[in-house]
Amino acid sequence: MSQRRLLLLMRNVRLAAASSSRSFHLPAVASISGSNDGNSSYSFNRRLGSTFGAILIGQAAFFLGLGNNCVLAQDDSAAPASTISEKADANVTSLHRIEDGSVISNEHTVKWRIFTDKARDFFLKGELDEAEKFFKAALHEAKEGFGLGDPHAASALNNLAEFYRLRKEYEKAEPLYVEAIEILEQSFGPDDIRVGAALRNLGQHYHIQRRFDQAQTCYERALKIQGRVMGLGHPDYANTMYLLAKVLSQQRKGKDAEALIRESIRILEEAGLGESPTCIQRMRFLSMELVKLGRLAEAENLQRKILHSLELSKGWDSLDTTIAAETLSFTLQTMGKLKEPEEILERCLSVRKKILSEDHFQVAGILVHLARLTLLQIVSDIKVNNDLSRSNLVKAKQLVNDSIRITEAILNPLRKDQKKLNSRFAMEIERIAATAVLLQALEVVGLIEAARRIQAPAFDYQHVEQALRKCISLYNEPHTRNIVSKAVRQHYVRCLSSLILIIQRNPLDAPQLQDLLGESQQIMKELEEENNMK
Repeated sequence: MSQRRLLLLMRNVRLAAASSSRSFHLPAVASISGSNDGNSSYSFNRRLGSTFGAILIGQAAFFLGLGNNCVLAQDDSAAPASTISEKADANVTSLHRIEDGSVISNEHTVKWRIFTDKARDFFLKGELDEAEKFFKAALHEAKEGFGLGDPHAASALNNLAEFYRLRKEYEKAEPLYVEAIEILEQSFGPDDIRVGAALRNLGQHYHIQRRFDQAQTCYERALKIQGRVMGLGHPDYANTMYLLAKVLSQQRKGKDAEALIRESIRILEEAGLGESPTCIQRMRFLSMELVKLGRLAEAENLQRKILHSLELSKGWDSLDTTIAAETLSFTLQTMGKLKEPEEILERCLSVRKKILSEDHFQVAGILVHLARLTLLQIVSDIKVNNDLSRSNLVKAKQLVNDSIRITEAILNPLRKDQKKLNSRFAMEIERIAATAVLLQALEVVGLIEAARRIQAPAFDYQHVEQALRKCISLYNEPHTRNIVSKAVRQHYVRCLSSLILIIQRNPLDAPQLQDLLGESQQIMKELEEENNMK
């Protein structure tokens, strides 16, 4: 196979894999041309090894998602629950300060504040019905004490809107945001800083729903107000700039997004915040943008800078440091550098076992990544040493089995240690993350069996069948069905598509497999219909 042909093949497989994460159609099978001589083992191994390696490398970005704890991290486009209270504090302070004491204080002021604090506390405990009750009570006190057009009411409206946004009850949140903005505009004028803050909240509301044009409009207006009032070097101005950059990135306006992110980082660095968690987060996002643009060397340099900063400030016994290290390892894998990533991931595994526990979903995630890296090492050289290849397959299998064992224990509805988590919210986050890791592990099970064909033409479908059954059961089981169809839909579709593709490329006269394929395709159809209805 010519080098040009090989490169084209690898590109086609990457595109097929990428398409499976964006849609709900089965990815097209990339054609493999070359010798059809079944006796030519070198030709067969070369073709399979090249294709398999392309699939593994092409999926690195997918694994970055959970590896960086993306499922758990509250993004800037979805502010954490604590900001509800913080924003209430800020609103109270700014009202009294800016209005120079002219804001009337009465019994409703005290109740408004008390109810807001109670609502915040109930929200953090996961008692959402009680939280909603007190947010509504705070709004009632604001209206009773100050009138519908008073800034107190605007603050209470905004808090209730934020609550609904965080609960993903978007249809309830939007009119509250809009009403709050109207009140603030009438009270202070359209270019007041409080209007800018409210516009940014509304922008986040649109952003999280992928209503990018509306989010962009809100962010741009908020940015203009903040720049005029606060100055172009203020960290809050940089915060809104970053949010706007993320919207532009999701609209595939990569150059504009990159420029804004870099400017946002520069502002923080000049303000002495270059090593702050906020600045580190933005550098991470910029590095991912560079990876998407194929500028891997630049991404690697930035990721090494991040890792070095965290090593100095937090040391290696820190989850933040392991996240940065893990990100770097994937970029290196994509560049074809496989030795350093293994050392990095082994170190991350050791730290996470020490800080968390050996049965934590983040440990399971690292095990999956190590299994995938082990498979990459098999196909990094087409002329594989068979003994080394066999030992690597055994190692990969053990790693992925351990990951499956951990995640299935977390997802077990009869699990006895669920009370160790301090809220229902934390339990739900853990289940979502464990489901995502399990799906990654099941995909790797299929890839391991596909890798065996490098050594032997015979295809043992039993492990792939088991993986496919587990994947289907995640959709059918009541305790994971909601997670699959909402929180980890893309993870699920990719896993299912990959397992189906592996089976289709190794056709067998096995009725049970055909039944599973039929059920899998029906699930894909249902997910596609659900997606189209949204």
